[in-house]
Amino acid sequence: MASPRRRIETDVSLRLMSDYEVTLVNDNKFFVRFKGPAETPFEGGVWKVHVELPDQYPYKSPSIGFVNRIFHPNIDELSGSVCLDVINQTWSPMYDMINIFEVFLPQLLRYPNPSDPLNGEAAALLLRDPKNYEIKVKDYVQRYATKGAADEAGAESEDDDDLSSVGSYNDDDEEEAQPAGEMDDV
Repeated sequence: MASPRRRIETDVSLRLMSDYEVTLVNDNKFFVRFKGPAETPFEGGVWKVHVELPDQYPYKSPSIGFVNRIFHPNIDELSGSVCLDVINQTWSPMYDMINIFEVFLPQLLRYPNPSDPLNGEAAALLLRDPKNYEIKVKDYVQRYATKGAADEAGAESEDDDDLSSVGSYNDDDEEEAQPAGEMDDV
């Protein structure tokens, strides 16, 4: 059986060799540029996703968070925390970073679950008025999910090397979470 350290190195290496743009912060922290799935209101959007791998990875799930803003029932708009059972509760060592970025996150964006929200406004709008939900998602994509916004998102966090405030839904330090990206209203 491979050691957790070896698995971390393997998963990070796979990310670096894939079609995703990966920015390493240290051995356990990195950012992945993630594009919204085709044929969804998120299409054309570009997000910077923070990934932090615990020392016990792959036996313990990674911490995943969107750095630039996104309007989705299962993603906290300010912290970027993701509410996704497969990452937060049913994680298995059989999963890896490829599963997260090619299956889990695209599925989350395609099939939001408004009955288990982190963003109550997005959940209520999706349930009450799906057309206006889609309009608002597209507006957020245009305003906050451009390549430039993704490049700028979290720049102050990178400088401080203090990225652990963006985490998965069940992190113990959830109360310390800070806004993921400060965006100027123009």
